[in-house]
Amino acid sequence: MTISSSLGTIGLSQFADLPNPLDDRNGGKIETIEEWENERRPEILELFRREMFGRAPVGRPESLAFEVVKEDSRAMDGTAIFREVEIRFSGPGGEGTIRLYLFLPKRQEPAPLFLLICHRDPENIDPTRTVREDFWPAEALVARGYGAAAFHVSDVDPDEDDGFRNGVHGILETGDEPRPPDAWGTLAAWAWGASRVMDYLETAPDIDAERVAVVGHSRGGKTALWAGARDERFALVVSNNSGANGAALARNADGAKIAFANKRFPHWFVKAYEKYGNAPNQLPFDQHWLIALSAPRHVYVASASKDDWADPEGEFLSCYYASPVWELYQLPGLAVETQPSVNVPVHAGRIAYHLREGKHDLSLQDWNWFMDYADKIWGVANR
Repeated sequence: MTISSSLGTIGLSQFADLPNPLDDRNGGKIETIEEWENERRPEILELFRREMFGRAPVGRPESLAFEVVKEDSRAMDGTAIFREVEIRFSGPGGEGTIRLYLFLPKRQEPAPLFLLICHRDPENIDPTRTVREDFWPAEALVARGYGAAAFHVSDVDPDEDDGFRNGVHGILETGDEPRPPDAWGTLAAWAWGASRVMDYLETAPDIDAERVAVVGHSRGGKTALWAGARDERFALVVSNNSGANGAALARNADGAKIAFANKRFPHWFVKAYEKYGNAPNQLPFDQHWLIALSAPRHVYVASASKDDWADPEGEFLSCYYASPVWELYQLPGLAVETQPSVNVPVHAGRIAYHLREGKHDLSLQDWNWFMDYADKIWGVANR
């Protein structure tokens, strides 16, 4: 698959109606950074809130508090500091706690950090390290000079359709009133949780809060993209195999994946998103807009060769079509015009991409490439 350097020259019949993030709502063109940041970007955020993810009722709660409940200065055979932090908040429906597990390398300067949004079995982020999974290779991250942080999404909102009674929805919403049409879904709640973690990271003197990457796999990758779109404190946004309803261009498929997600996981999105099932051409946006919301920061989209459901081609296309927003800043977006070969990462632009050999997973190889890119953009040298 080859695409030219001007927007829209690939498959004109297939993508003739692909909306351009730099077209304003009145039919004009966004030509300056000021127009993007003050007008167009807020409009796009509102579209995603209204039509896909929903709107959180509060940002940072006034009740937000942090407590380090466990600390070990000799973790990982003395090479790391382990910290377990409870991030607490309250609302009309009660109290909640997000447990953050954090390993930091012992270094003189504050450490850059990767934050994983974990939706798999909690053993994948076992803080005792009795169970070690490549899904969260904390030892490898620390050895490369990075902090390794993770929280489990169930602390924010269990991944189940219960009418939004449990988790943060039940805590922060008042149950006496009907939910508005743009009330936040579960993915938006998880992204909100990532921001509350970021609130804590900004208070820790041994963490470089200017160099924090938010990472998610699959549904977690969809969440990471929305977290990075709405919270500009994340310097690097990493989407791994997020696929349909995540990084993949919706118009590269027939819309069945939108319909499937709404039927199988109706709690993920707002109800308005249901109308686009089997009708992706009716979307007022496409997923390249979601990626573009992180400009001019760095984004990394990772695909897998045997992950057909996630649509690796669609993920690559989204990166390509998001690039003009970075170009508005006189910065390179995606640095290639052809989808790279398997296991050949593209790290030259502000949008990084790779197509890993293998199945739908978050592997050590993925993490190594994420760290290679972070080394490049952040200058991390101690491995």
